[in-house]
Amino acid sequence: MVERFLKQTSFTSVEDYNKNLEFIIPENFNFAYDVMDQWAEEAPDKLALLWTNDQGEEIRATFGQLKEQSDQAASYLQSLGIGKNDPVMLILKRRYEWWIVMLALCKIGAVVIPATHMLTKKDIIYRNTRASVKAIVCVDDAYVCEQIGLSVDESPTLKSVVVVGDHKPMATADSSLFTLHPSLCHDWQAEWRLAPKFQRPAFVNTNDDTMLMYFTSGTSGEPKMVAHDYLYAMGHLTTGVFWHNLHPGSLHLTVADTGWGKAVWGKFYGQWFAGATVFVFDHEKFNADTLLRQMEKYRVTSFCAPPTIYRFMIREDLSKYDLSSLEYCCTAGEALNPAVYDKFLEKTGIRMMEGFGQTETTMTLGTFPWMTPKPGSMGMPNAQYDIGLIKPDGTPCEDGEKGEIVVRVGDKKPIGLFKGYYRDDEKTREAWHDGLYHTGDMAWRDEDGYYWFEGRIDDVIKSSGYRIGPFEVESALMTHPAVVECAITGVPDDIRGMVVKATVVLGKEWKDKAGDDLVKELQQHVKKVTAPYKYPRIVEFVDELPKTISGKIRRVEIRNKDSQK
Repeated sequence: MVERFLKQTSFTSVEDYNKNLEFIIPENFNFAYDVMDQWAEEAPDKLALLWTNDQGEEIRATFGQLKEQSDQAASYLQSLGIGKNDPVMLILKRRYEWWIVMLALCKIGAVVIPATHMLTKKDIIYRNTRASVKAIVCVDDAYVCEQIGLSVDESPTLKSVVVVGDHKPMATADSSLFTLHPSLCHDWQAEWRLAPKFQRPAFVNTNDDTMLMYFTSGTSGEPKMVAHDYLYAMGHLTTGVFWHNLHPGSLHLTVADTGWGKAVWGKFYGQWFAGATVFVFDHEKFNADTLLRQMEKYRVTSFCAPPTIYRFMIREDLSKYDLSSLEYCCTAGEALNPAVYDKFLEKTGIRMMEGFGQTETTMTLGTFPWMTPKPGSMGMPNAQYDIGLIKPDGTPCEDGEKGEIVVRVGDKKPIGLFKGYYRDDEKTREAWHDGLYHTGDMAWRDEDGYYWFEGRIDDVIKSSGYRIGPFEVESALMTHPAVVECAITGVPDDIRGMVVKATVVLGKEWKDKAGDDLVKELQQHVKKVTAPYKYPRIVEFVDELPKTISGKIRRVEIRNKDSQK
C-alpha cells in the first residue's frame, strides 16, 4: 500500500529520509476509498481492527468487513439527508462504531467533527453554531444525551441526532432528548442495517476540500476550529509507517480518546496505511494494571501513549506482566521527562521514541527508527515539513538558543498542515503569516539537530531577569521518587517579577509525608539537578493536575487560580 503513495518506501538514515521522502499525490484522494477499500480488495480477510472493552466484549473486524459496514453506514447517513460538506459531530467515546462512522462520512464527503463526551450544553451549543453542525452521532449515555437535548433549542442548524446504544437500544439515554425532540432522534441499532445498498457518489471531494475539523482543547480562550483537507490523512502515513514503525504484522495500541486529535494519529490513518491491526481497549477509567493486562493478553506489539500514562505504568511492578510481544513504544501529547524514559527503559529494555505535533499539524518533529533517541528530546524535523526556530525578532536561532518552533510554508502548503481556523481569518493570520506557521511552542536545538521542548510561549517564566522554561524544572522534579506528576508555573512577585511555583502530585507512599520538610527536600533536589535559580520557591501538593481531554496540563488554570488568591 505504501508504495502507491511514496516514491521511496524505506529509509536507513536521517540524511536518506530528508533527501528522498516524496509523496505521490493522486487527484481527489479519499482515504476511505483509496486506502481502506483498496485493502479490502487486496486482503479482505486481514484483521484490521481488534476491539475489546472493560466488560470482556470483543469484536474482530477484517478490512473486508469494515468496507461492508462503512458502506452500509454511509447509505444510512445519506438516508438522513447527510451529504457532501455537511458538518457532523461524533461523540462516541471509544465505541466500535466510531471507526465505521468515520469511514462512512469520508465516503460521502461530509465534514467530521470528533468531540469529547465531556462537553456541556454550553460547549455543544458553541460547536453547533460555530460549525453549523447538521447532525450528531452520539453514544447512548445519559449525560451526553442530556446535554445534547438541552442544546437543541439553541442549535438551529441541527437536523438529526443518531444515538448509538448497546444490546438494549437507548437503555441509558436521557428521555428528554427523545420526548422533547422526537423528530430529530434516530436509533442506530434499529435503523442502520435497513438502509439500501450504498452507491458511491459520482464525485466526493477534491484534495483541498475540508474533510475533518477539530476544536482545539482550549488551554486558554475559546476553542478554535482547526480545518483539515483530505490530504491530512496522507500526512499521517509518516506517523504510522515510520514513527510508529508499523508493518502488516503489527498490533498497535494508542491510548487516546476519540474526541482528541491523537486518535487519528494513532488509531486510524497511519496505522492502516501500514496495513497494521488497530487494537482498541474501550474503558471508562484508566488503570495501569488493567491496561497492562490487556497488552499482555492480546500480545500488543506496538504502543503509543502520552507521558502521563507511562508515568503510571512505571510505578507498577512490570515484571508481573508478560510484555515479550512488545517491540516498539512511542510517546507524544506533552513533553517526555527523561526520568520517565530512563525508568521505562530500565524496566522493559525498550527505548521510547518521542514525537511532537499539534491539532493543526501531523507529526512535525519525531524520533524515527533510524535515529538514536535522546531522553527528553522530541527528535528531529519530519522531512514533510520545513521546520525552524526563530527569536522574537524573527531571526533564526543558532544551536543552543531558545526560540519558537515554526513551519516554513512558502508557496505550497505541506501535506498535513491545516487549512486555517474555520470562519476565523483573524486567528488564522495571527498564527500563519509571512510564509510561516507559528506553533507558539518554544524549543532549542542541539548541535546534532535534536530539538528540546521548553514550553508554550505563554508558559515561560521571567524571574529576576532569567527566562525559565517550565519543562526543565518539571524534568528535574520528576527525578525525585516522591513525584508522580508536576506542573511548573509563575507567580507574580514584587521583587523578582515572578517566582517559580511547583504543583505536585505525590506517589501513594509519599502522601502522608507532604509538609514543610518534603517541600525543602524537593527544592534542594531541583537545585542539585538543574541551575539553582530555577528551583520552585512555592510548592503545593495536590491530588491531581487540571488537564485537557487530551491529557495536556492546563497551566493556565493553575495560574488563574493563583491570581484569585
